Amino acid sequence: MPTTDQEQSVTVNNSEGLHARPADQFVRLAMQFDSEITVCKHGVDAVDGKSILSILTLCATRGTELVIRAQGDDAEDAVCQLSKLVELGFDE
Repeated sequence: MPTTDQEQSVTVNNSEGLHARPADQFVRLAMQFDSEITVCKHGVDAVDGKSILSILTLCATRGTELVIRAQGDDAEDAVCQLSKLVELGFDE
């Protein structure tokens, strides 16, 4: 099976932004995939989507647009599930 690249833009919707608890949720979900996952926001270098400290450095507040990228055999599923988590406000 060929390696695929996927990406999707999402907006942080929860009131407190991407603080410790949602960042932990994101990383726990990202770790379930074999694909390499990165996250970036405008003007900031991409960070490792499987590192909570890296995710927290984005300082993503409500309304921040993020780009989730994945490269690997399960990239499409990874981007789909991670995007859904962000779009649904991390169930907050």
